[in-house]
Amino acid sequence: MIFGRKKEPEDLRERMIRKQLESRGITDPAVLNAFRKLSREEFVPDDMKDRAYEDRPLPIGSEQTISQPYMTALMTQALECRPTSKVLEIGTGSGFQTALLSILAGEVFTIETVPALAKEARKRLERLGFASNVHFLMADGSLGLDSKAPFDRIVVTAAAPAVPTPLLEQIAEDGILVVPVGDRYGQDLLRVRKVGGTLRRENLCPCVFVPLIGLGGFPE
Repeated sequence: MIFGRKKEPEDLRERMIRKQLESRGITDPAVLNAFRKLSREEFVPDDMKDRAYEDRPLPIGSEQTISQPYMTALMTQALECRPTSKVLEIGTGSGFQTALLSILAGEVFTIETVPALAKEARKRLERLGFASNVHFLMADGSLGLDSKAPFDRIVVTAAAPAVPTPLLEQIAEDGILVVPVGDRYGQDLLRVRKVGGTLRRENLCPCVFVPLIGLGGFPE
């Protein structure tokens, strides 16, 4: 019997990009190229590495997840990052989307509330070489980071019951905020643009995220 060659991570990554991203409308070359630069298996626990490229979210500990590749790509594409963008990320998690933003933007501020995840994500990004333009913080992300505002782009990787007011106030003119909004069991992914001082909201798709815990999110 002749067995096929075991797929290498590079093969699985390219298959993921073709089947899960490009086929569903992820067309931004910069986003696709950023995905090609990241080994997703580096961002999941050891017992999940053989599932790193599956079309689903995966647990990363502390009751948190690394998002489905397509959802991460959709949110990143919706941000329309530029090389000069100053980005605020709420929810560092495993650091996968942080690394994408590090590649796509000029400066990234990322906030995490779970100490263990924050520590591991920082170590991981430093080891992989994606931390040179990233600032890591431990805080209530639902309050944003007023001391560094305004931000050209804000992305929230956890669900809020409503768009947190501090984040709306911290968007720069011509800026974009992407956030899942709804209850604990299902949300809509919203994109908010600030144009001429006016906030314009757009519903991108239904989604399910872990809850954003904080004053502007859900209680514990």
